[in-house]
Amino acid sequence: MPTGISARTRAPLHLIAGGRGAERPRGADPLLQAVIHTVNHPNPSIAYLGAASGDNRAFFLWISRLLKTAGAGKVTLAPLCGRKADPVAAQAIIKEADIVFVSGGDVEEGMRVLSETRILPFLRRLHDAGKVFFGVSAGSIMLARSWVRWRDPKDDATAETFPCMDFAPVLCDTHGEGEGWGELKALLALEKVGTVGYGIVSGSALVVRSNGTVAAAGGEVAVYRRGKTGVAQQKSLRPTAARKKGG
Repeated sequence: MPTGISARTRAPLHLIAGGRGAERPRGADPLLQAVIHTVNHPNPSIAYLGAASGDNRAFFLWISRLLKTAGAGKVTLAPLCGRKADPVAAQAIIKEADIVFVSGGDVEEGMRVLSETRILPFLRRLHDAGKVFFGVSAGSIMLARSWVRWRDPKDDATAETFPCMDFAPVLCDTHGEGEGWGELKALLALEKVGTVGYGIVSGSALVVRSNGTVAAAGGEVAVYRRGKTGVAQQKSLRPTAARKKGG
């Protein structure tokens, strides 16, 4: 941690898996509302970081409607992709916004864009200073420590990790409940013994607080741990539970 930065300065990070879950009513999404309510004034502005989705316009408009329904004010795309990419303008938009949203899409592509536009140090300074960040789906994974890829998708032996934003010092996956969290397990298998990973079920969120605790919101969060003989499931987090981060 850079000199002079206190973990207490940082806002909680909300790592959300998109979707409403089986019992979530229609209307304003309470997980999005929880993020918006972390800002102490009504209708906070949001900068939309769409690196993982190529700044897809239709996706931006859809997410903007959800955010505004949940209580957000102006939602502005920070352009980093394609012919309209403008990292200088993107930084100005992000700096002025109350909240920064990291979109879903493709984790590896999103991290490539952030790296090539050299915007990561700028984002980290804002996070360290207390700017509110949150992600959905791939955006949640990007905000975490690292993710997994395969040099050859047909060969499990080619699995390797690559770094993400590391704003939330955890490992996580989203939407993997229907596949038994295979990618999360593959990630943990490459980590040291004792490392913990979180599977954020659709319609749920993992809240990572500045004091190092994590909690589930909206629904269950699966927990897996890398042991000496492999990766094993642990007791899941429920919305009323909190625990020290692992790994």
